[in-house]
Amino acid sequence: MPTAADFQQMLRGVSLRVTAPRVAVLSAVHDHPHADTESILRDVRDRLSTVSHQAVYDSLHTLTAVGLIRCIQPSGLVARYESRVGDNHHHVVCRSCGSIADVDCAVGEAPCLTASDDHGYSIDEAEVIYWGLCPECAASRAHSSLT
Repeated sequence: MPTAADFQQMLRGVSLRVTAPRVAVLSAVHDHPHADTESILRDVRDRLSTVSHQAVYDSLHTLTAVGLIRCIQPSGLVARYESRVGDNHHHVVCRSCGSIADVDCAVGEAPCLTASDDHGYSIDEAEVIYWGLCPECAASRAHSSLT
């Protein structure tokens, strides 16, 4: 688990000024993968009670823009943030409870980066979202159908 010093170094590594809100946001995103903005705000406020909504939103935007965190927004859900960046991974989303988990790209070469027609684009990332039911929701649904 990265430390505050690690987060400070990450910020310096992308030429960003080290601020308490940025460090707290990085820490919150690392501690809670796929958290929404409100959850991140609550976590940051637990660390820095006087931080403003705007400082958290600005930090999320800045950290996403420089690639230290990633924003995903599956259809019909609010934006979520994660610290896993720099690889071509995907997500699986539960249709019932909205939980999200990481899914690694296919083993070996990343076939999802080879489009049937790239229209001249130089593709470097693909976003794939799998939808279904998480184990808890599937079990609950199965139990409900038996009664």
